[in-house]
Amino acid sequence: MYKGGYTGKILRINLTDHSVKEEALPFQTAKDFIGGAGFGIKYLFDEVPANSDALGPDNKLIFAPGPLSGTNVPCASRMAVTAKSPLTGAVGMGLSGGHFPVELKFAGYDALIVEGRSKEPVYVWIKDGEVKFRSAKTLWGMKTTDTQQIIKNELNDQNVRIACIGPAGENQIKIASIINEWRAVGRKGLGAVMGSKNLKAIAVRGGEKVKVNDKDKLKEARKVFTKAMKDSPVLYPAFANLGTPMVVDHLCHMGIFPTKNFLGTGAYDPIEQIGTAVQATRNAGKEHCYGCPVGCSQVKLAKTGEYAGIMTEGPEFETMYSFGGATGVENIDAIIAADRLADEMGFDTISSGVSIAFAMELYEKGILTKEDTGGLELRFGNDTAMMAVLRQMSYREGLGGLLADGAKIAAEKIGKGSEKFAMHVKGLELPAYDVRGAKSHGLNFATSFTGADHCRGYAFQEIFGIPVPKEVDRFTAEGKGALTKWNQDIRTATTDAPTMCGFLLDMAVVGIATRNTADLMEAITGISYTPDEILSVGERINNLARAFNVREGFTRADDTLPERLMTEPIPGGVSKGHFISREELKLMLDEYYIARGWDVKTGSPTRATLKSLNLEYAADVLNL
Repeated sequence: MYKGGYTGKILRINLTDHSVKEEALPFQTAKDFIGGAGFGIKYLFDEVPANSDALGPDNKLIFAPGPLSGTNVPCASRMAVTAKSPLTGAVGMGLSGGHFPVELKFAGYDALIVEGRSKEPVYVWIKDGEVKFRSAKTLWGMKTTDTQQIIKNELNDQNVRIACIGPAGENQIKIASIINEWRAVGRKGLGAVMGSKNLKAIAVRGGEKVKVNDKDKLKEARKVFTKAMKDSPVLYPAFANLGTPMVVDHLCHMGIFPTKNFLGTGAYDPIEQIGTAVQATRNAGKEHCYGCPVGCSQVKLAKTGEYAGIMTEGPEFETMYSFGGATGVENIDAIIAADRLADEMGFDTISSGVSIAFAMELYEKGILTKEDTGGLELRFGNDTAMMAVLRQMSYREGLGGLLADGAKIAAEKIGKGSEKFAMHVKGLELPAYDVRGAKSHGLNFATSFTGADHCRGYAFQEIFGIPVPKEVDRFTAEGKGALTKWNQDIRTATTDAPTMCGFLLDMAVVGIATRNTADLMEAITGISYTPDEILSVGERINNLARAFNVREGFTRADDTLPERLMTEPIPGGVSKGHFISREELKLMLDEYYIARGWDVKTGSPTRATLKSLNLEYAADVLNL
């Protein structure tokens, strides 16, 4: 049935009875959803019952690479991991690169669905269609790097690719991540879902090559793609040499790099302390994902004080913000050490850093005291206190136990008006953009099906000034509804589903993205799409994700932003004075819902819209 790109097989693993089943991938599912995020959200909506406990056995964990993964298309070693999020209660979907996604394809599968719960800790060993369950009792409590090495030794194969959790996931901390090699499925607490299933790791090895339908067509489509990469003004050499941390300088110059829990944006500018010039003094090499010529991941080595000798792959831009800008920590070596600790313990660097920054503000306001912090002077800039709380979080100890499930849940427990200082959307902590100065980016945070997510509909028009599909003013609210819809749909369709690195869309290929994705898909899989049909795949996925959230009780009222962003102007810098008023947010939401064909009052997709996207069955589920 499948001419290329797809293996045509789904692997289903039930941890409750340790059973394994291979299923055929329905052709219509492949056609309508492509892969990656599309497969994850499709199976999540269809198979996870309404109002399921995200940490219960009914939740499912879906690992899905895309049809481009494992081919010679550059930067396509990506996967989406999807489950109901224990942090937000909404769709939990994260993306990761490295080598694990391609190895899963080489092992023969388009997706892996993990369900149930094992009685004892286990890890799963998948090799060329053979699946074994192995005890993980001796691995339980182990950090992620050690876990991966011990499993490789046990299997007598150093080329095995592994996705695993650390102590944070084992303790079902709701900001826990899944780590594969040096890469992370960091956000929405998917590591906690894995821990709730008593699944320590998944090890994969495969020898099956991914078939290609038409090699000559692929050669031509790939040529167009790589030319766009080479023509990019920032991809080479800047991004290749500096990686994502280069954006620290860029956002500081724009006046929207958030500092001190969004209190100091523009007024406190740490570019001299943690910008690219300082970062360059810690460079120790770089890492490439499978088939990636860019190699944006920078390896850094801490060189001073108590952190000297600590090495990490990163910190990425978001981590420079969460452990640096948000907390006011200016010690680059402390940020490196915090990044390494978070990866080893297995929790999200964004949520953990922003939660600590939230606690720092509460401490400075007197809402938290030394009695609450265990004697720590939890002030902005105190890296020693930050590291101490970070260590506590994985084991739910001390103040770390209060912050371990994110800022929203911590604020609900603390009370005393602390809720207005918790920087999150739908329970997911804000990424590294002060959207008071980039309003489409802010609308995306408000409406994204995962909450405030740096990997959803990135407004590159506002952040990088790319005039596709048109030039925009980042400070205005008008017209941002339709733009945000387009950004969300094109990113989902051309990067998250096929699967492809999203950085390329933002920096290099957006002008050709839908046409080139259609050409690549036809060349590899033999399935034909027009550019508009590619964009419709993104629209379909975003609508089904929204339908899942509506089924779980989310409404228009949840599409909002933290109070600070709607009432307090940016205090300094070139974006000084700007904010997103409630009136502007209402205007943008109305525009967005109209553009999507959703009910403006409730924010729910309509039956007509779902039917037009071949999702009428979802309308039946929602009783529309």
